[in-house]
Amino acid sequence: MIERAEGVWLWDSNGNKYLDGNSSIWTNIHGHCRPEIVEAIASQARQLDHCSYLGLGHSLASELADKLSSFFPDKTLERVFFSDNGSTAVEAALKMSIQARMQTGQEQRRKFVAFANAYHGDTLGAASLGGVNRFFSRFESLGFDTQFIASLSELETVDPTELTAVIIEPLIQGVNEMRPWPKGMLKDLRAWTEKHGVHLILDEVMTGFGRTGSMFACQQEDVIPDFLCLAKGITGGTIPLAATLTTNEVYSAFLGGAENAFYYGHSYTANPIGCAAALASLKIFKDDRVLEGLPAKIEHFRESLATFAQNSSVKEIRQCGLVAGIELQAGLGEKAIIAARKHGLITRNILDTVVLMPPLCITLEEIDFAMAAMEKGVS
Repeated sequence: MIERAEGVWLWDSNGNKYLDGNSSIWTNIHGHCRPEIVEAIASQARQLDHCSYLGLGHSLASELADKLSSFFPDKTLERVFFSDNGSTAVEAALKMSIQARMQTGQEQRRKFVAFANAYHGDTLGAASLGGVNRFFSRFESLGFDTQFIASLSELETVDPTELTAVIIEPLIQGVNEMRPWPKGMLKDLRAWTEKHGVHLILDEVMTGFGRTGSMFACQQEDVIPDFLCLAKGITGGTIPLAATLTTNEVYSAFLGGAENAFYYGHSYTANPIGCAAALASLKIFKDDRVLEGLPAKIEHFRESLATFAQNSSVKEIRQCGLVAGIELQAGLGEKAIIAARKHGLITRNILDTVVLMPPLCITLEEIDFAMAAMEKGVS
């Protein structure tokens, strides 16, 4: 039972202290209970805790949408749709893509392409594009019409005239035991979608907000998608909030009256407290020059992982920025994370792969602490 947290640390009900080795399921960015975010939440709660975003608006949502769009060139991702978690951010993109086709004379484009072992959320539409069989096989026939491929070469088996969109986790797949894509793959995929008029949906629910070393993973290959799905770290890992960014071309397909409207409302869409937390998080990125400080941490993390890779219990290590999947020998995954708790590290395993994804504020010394706990956990 966790009772309190500060920075990268968690304390349980018995007073034990642990390093938060997976950022509380890949959400925390600047450390727990960061004063600037806490104050932003408290201040906003005193002024406007919540109001409907259906037919109304508030300045925080407008400001946040503007700041998110500003990370990309003008006239690209200039429209923002708010929801409340990663699954709904993806679900919104899927429905927008299909409805935009229906309303622009492209009714035949209703099929999606997703990648083997992908994970895009647990709502039914997102689940039908998930390729992890143990989670999604029973739902395959219930959602969107989806063709799964394992690599770009398999796009040759796809009829692009039937496709509305391709969806991918850029640079690295998360639930697939942290497996990076080959360098340049995302750029090549974007070229293919542009050639064939297919929407590209990027699921950056995990990779967004600095995890891979840039604010968004797609920026590392200069790729701008048709839809960008964000959640998890958007509020610094404090309050549920999500956003789906898209283009003005897509947005324009929904103009013209109620019959063209995008009927996808959530009770807490653009919640003011969540928006205040997100704006405070973005301000920390700027004030603390967070992205500028990441290369040194990523390199130290890489060196530490390379040393750990020499342990006989380690089968393979996969890294992308401050994200690492440590694949252990068969049967050791769960045992290792339980053992590591005794040495002050909390994280989770995916089968026999232990995930290390600390908050971006972690210090070099704290990285060393986490790796030492891992060493003891497999010894």
